[in-house]
Amino acid sequence: MASPTAVTLRMVRTAKSLAYLVTSLVAGPAGFVWTLLTTVLTAVGAITALGAPVFVGVTWLDRCLADLERRRAAWVLGAPIPSPYLPISGPVHARVRQIAAQPATWRDMAWFLVLLPLGLTLGVAAVVSTVVTAAALTAPAWAWSVPQRRAHPLVQQAMGTPGGRLLIAVAAIALIPVASWLVRRLASVQVQVAQLLLAPGEHGRLIRRAEQLAATRARVVDAQAAELRRIERDLHDGAQARIVAAGMTLALAERRARTGAAVLDDLSTARRQLDEALADLRRLVRGIHPPILTDRGLAAALSALAADCPVPVTVTVTVPDRLTPAVESAAYFVVAEGLANAVKHASAQSCTVTVTRGQRLVVEVADDGSGGADPAGSGLDGLRRRIEALDGTLTVSSPPGGPTRLTAEVPCAS
Repeated sequence: MASPTAVTLRMVRTAKSLAYLVTSLVAGPAGFVWTLLTTVLTAVGAITALGAPVFVGVTWLDRCLADLERRRAAWVLGAPIPSPYLPISGPVHARVRQIAAQPATWRDMAWFLVLLPLGLTLGVAAVVSTVVTAAALTAPAWAWSVPQRRAHPLVQQAMGTPGGRLLIAVAAIALIPVASWLVRRLASVQVQVAQLLLAPGEHGRLIRRAEQLAATRARVVDAQAAELRRIERDLHDGAQARIVAAGMTLALAERRARTGAAVLDDLSTARRQLDEALADLRRLVRGIHPPILTDRGLAAALSALAADCPVPVTVTVTVPDRLTPAVESAAYFVVAEGLANAVKHASAQSCTVTVTRGQRLVVEVADDGSGGADPAGSGLDGLRRRIEALDGTLTVSSPPGGPTRLTAEVPCAS
């Protein structure tokens, strides 16, 4: 038996599907008439000097109406259909060529032509099934008033007696799930056609993908340059400075040794400076790629991170095999940044780390802190660049008051 929550969600879905189909009874004829009028207007304008601006204006309005259809599809899909349009620029005639070259322009027109027969057929079917079910359900309230003098005896028995009307209502209750399923199925069929015509096509996807890869490559180059500058700065201000100081201390000890002065203090100081330089180098290496990640894998590295964290951390890693070094490193630093933010900024009392692997590696870091993390902050922005370089995504959910949840998804070999 379905839970009350599931039943409520199904009822909401059915109501939204019915609304989608009923509004299609209006949108279909309106879109068809609009397409005919704009086609005639564009054809007439093409033989005049106003042809180009008329075409640009008509297609702009056409795209606005198509965007309404994409948002209307969200009643069934749960989210609007993505816009397929590519940017246009330049003078009017250049805009005409760019608009005409986009397949989305003509698929919008095809949708408005298809919506008339499709919307009328599916909308009428949905309305009829809903009205018949509702009428049968309320039969005890109205069926007594229907004349049955010439009706079949079975109809007279069903409509003219209290028991018969009650039986109709009981049958209608049993048919409600069927009618609801039918409405949802009809809406699903129509929205699939809408996705086929209104969603971004292969041409638009390829262009957007090329733009995304170019932007990602630029961000990766910037991130690499910033990382190199950080390493150079850390070496210059940390290990290099300590090694230079140790060299000066040893040179001073050498001069003192020639005069017979005591040099034990100088040698002790030089040794301490070299130890500090070595510690700086180790910290720098761990910041680039932790040795434990290479030697023992992601699960052990994350367990070590959790052990060093001052708040309790629950780590769950479901990754049976080793991943590529780049993917493991990205996952490690997502967890490291998430735990560091939870301790430093969110005042969290506990954290959870979950890593699962399917077609994509999913890394989730959650804490019970105060929230309010800035996704555009330097640390999270650096993580996003690292993840995007691997064709992944980083999502940050951190409302004021918490909790904060970092979710990274990275493609990995199956």
